[in-house]
Amino acid sequence: MTADLEIFLSTVPGLENALLAEALEKNFTDAEKTKGGVTVRGNWPEVWRANLMMRGASKVLVRLGSFKVQHLAKLDKQARKFPWGDTLRPDVPVRVEVSTKKSRIYHSKAAAERLETAIREELGAEISADADLCIKIRIVNDICTISLDTSGEGLHKRGHKEAVNKAPMRENLAALLLRECGYEGTEPVVDPMCGSGTFVIEAAEIAASLTPGRTRNFAFEKLASFNQEAWEALKAQNKAEETNMQFYGFDRDSGAVKMSAANAKRAGVESLTIFTKQAISELTPPDGPKGLVIINPPYGARIGDVKKLQPLYETLGKTLKAGFRGWRIGLVTNNDDLAKACGLPFRKKKTAFSHGGIPVKLYSTLRI
Repeated sequence: MTADLEIFLSTVPGLENALLAEALEKNFTDAEKTKGGVTVRGNWPEVWRANLMMRGASKVLVRLGSFKVQHLAKLDKQARKFPWGDTLRPDVPVRVEVSTKKSRIYHSKAAAERLETAIREELGAEISADADLCIKIRIVNDICTISLDTSGEGLHKRGHKEAVNKAPMRENLAALLLRECGYEGTEPVVDPMCGSGTFVIEAAEIAASLTPGRTRNFAFEKLASFNQEAWEALKAQNKAEETNMQFYGFDRDSGAVKMSAANAKRAGVESLTIFTKQAISELTPPDGPKGLVIINPPYGARIGDVKKLQPLYETLGKTLKAGFRGWRIGLVTNNDDLAKACGLPFRKKKTAFSHGGIPVKLYSTLRI
């Protein structure tokens, strides 16, 4: 429980700065940005807290140890000496994933077999391809690093979004993009093409101080270091806060509107969110303070798509310029020409990342 651990919070490459800002905001110790995520330090309760509270992280990994290996016999010997029982339980199945790079041990399957045999024979744990607990082994430049995935399912799976639309925005990405647009939970958010409602629901949860992991389970609950009483006490410390902000989602698809409303209800933010069937051309600002409009519109993956989509982006830009003076805008797309078609004063600096395997950028404005 008191061990000083190296904890890696992973994210989509390109969004590390936003994740670092969140880790610092939530008082994680020694937070440092690295490729694909942020490294922090802490004990096992800090690992639990990261899983419970970090909105932008994809996974929470814990580094258990490392050693030098130059051949499979040495890997077998070191794996058998490794203190698996300090972390793993013999009655809980595990699976092993191995990757190798620039090492004399280059056969990942052979390396995995050695490690699986060591865990099974020395600890007594079952090896299963379907196990929730995953040991991740990286052998790079003859150094074998052993890490543990403490999350289980990806952290974008908050536990309450059952219905999803085509090409949905993952919750952890939505949280980081909201942060990149300067959203802090104190202003309204409008999504004119809400799909499954992810941006709207995430914004409402942030405003209400709802922890993202409050309704799901995690892999760390099956570790030797887990303490149910301490975990329940940690969850009880995080109380929801009242807010009078409202969050709005619109879509021309009535099915998407129903889907979003159902997801918001499961998330416990039904009273903070309003979802309405409406075309882009009919969009008007809600009454009350100005805030953020954030949109993940369709974007083309093939030549010719840009020309077909340009009228949509032009309409979007005209509507926002006409009715949303004083609001900030965030737009996710994969094409500079589509962004330009909006005619909005996007800042020169863009945030580039990958969404569904497609390289995209977040274009954002100051108040228009």
